Amino acid sequence: MQAYSHAQQNVIKDFTVKENLTQNGRLAIVATDTTGQASEAINGTFVFTLNGLQQELSFRNGVAVADSKIASSTFVFFKHKNQEDTIGKLFYVFKSDKGLNPIKISGLALLLIPSIILLIAYTFKRFILAAVILALAYAFFNYSQGLSLGNLMESIIMGIKNFI
Repeated sequence: MQAYSHAQQNVIKDFTVKENLTQNGRLAIVATDTTGQASEAINGTFVFTLNGLQQELSFRNGVAVADSKIASSTFVFFKHKNQEDTIGKLFYVFKSDKGLNPIKISGLALLLIPSIILLIAYTFKRFILAAVILALAYAFFNYSQGLSLGNLMESIIMGIKNFI
């Protein structure tokens, strides 16, 4: 029974992303429980997918540091699959002189923003050209900042799944 409870503690139920404490341009993944509290009992190697690239991250006291450096502001989609379910989160990592600032983006927001633009365009038909230009600018910004269509769709699906 003791081995089973230790195995249960070593499961990542949720996570958040922060800048590494050394501010070296790398992101730290912090294992949390479902309430958002850090799980310091998480130790070992866990497989994460970052923008479609699979990486083994070594957690120590609930924290792991991603191997790749962030060179400029970009979107990063983190996904982890454990025995129970799959956890996926989309972050916009804003890089400035002060360091990295990861901002979590809800999958529902990625669905609502274009929907609102289309609703406004439908309501005000004479502004349809402006709405199309805004939608194209939104799509270009996402693409130029490293967010592929696959990651965008997967983030929307995860956001809807977490909402339901």
